[in-house]
Amino acid sequence: MDRNKGEEQIALAWKQHRPYLVDLAFRMLGDVGAAEDIVQEAFWRLIGANPGQIEDERGWLIVATSRLCLDQVRSARWRRERVRDSDDLDAAARLVGTASVDPADRVTLDDSVHLALLVVLQRLSPAERVVFVLHDIFQTPFDTIAQTVGRSAPTCRKLATRARQKVAAPDAVARFEISSAEHRRVTERFIAACTNGDLDGLMNVLDPHVWGDVDLGVGAAQTPTANVGAATVAGNLIRFWGTATLVSQPINGQPAVLAFVNRRLEAVLVLTVRGDLISSVHVIGDPRKLSFLRTQLSSAN
Repeated sequence: MDRNKGEEQIALAWKQHRPYLVDLAFRMLGDVGAAEDIVQEAFWRLIGANPGQIEDERGWLIVATSRLCLDQVRSARWRRERVRDSDDLDAAARLVGTASVDPADRVTLDDSVHLALLVVLQRLSPAERVVFVLHDIFQTPFDTIAQTVGRSAPTCRKLATRARQKVAAPDAVARFEISSAEHRRVTERFIAACTNGDLDGLMNVLDPHVWGDVDLGVGAAQTPTANVGAATVAGNLIRFWGTATLVSQPINGQPAVLAFVNRRLEAVLVLTVRGDLISSVHVIGDPRKLSFLRTQLSSAN
């Protein structure tokens, strides 16, 4: 393949597929920095594999990324650093922000902003975790998953069943939430458009009368008023979050997106979805709530 053409193809693949792959890796690892590193490695492997001869680049990259995540989770170093006793995780969640958050307010934080996935996944074996995320969250067929974990499709079905049982166990640390397939598709389009600075693409996933607002917390210097209309909301989203790393994470039954800047959580974008369009975007930028979430991320990694 011509070198320039190959570079253009890789650049296009990076733009089209990287947001999805980082989202996928984050859901397996619970660490946005590790997810970004994994995806970068997957693209290096794509370059070495001669992308011009790969018929389905997206599928190839999904398998490569998932295998790298599986290797990471399996590694002794990762497990030493990441695995915690469930009681320790529960204690960490209970103790978050006790010095800076009013007890009455903490109830609201616990109920409305909780990253249950990142705690619950610690219960699963590496293979169970990868199969569960690929199938139950990203709706990947078992035949494709089998290529990733090196097991047969029937074995992958059994792994998924065992994972669901562990997730639903009565003594689970936190309630786990899986977004609907419809919400998953809408969130994926939202992340891709926002990350790529695609104003038209973002407007296409927003309701024409969408509104957006920002929660900066009590005592914030300014309290922004709500923005209304797809063009205004889309422009502000790209302006403030177009260069961030965005990953999906349902919150209290609603689709939501975590926004990281330099691998640090800077905001949570809670989406209200009606049909296949987003009717509202509520941005949580309250430092107290973000501190609570950052501690959950740290406890689950």
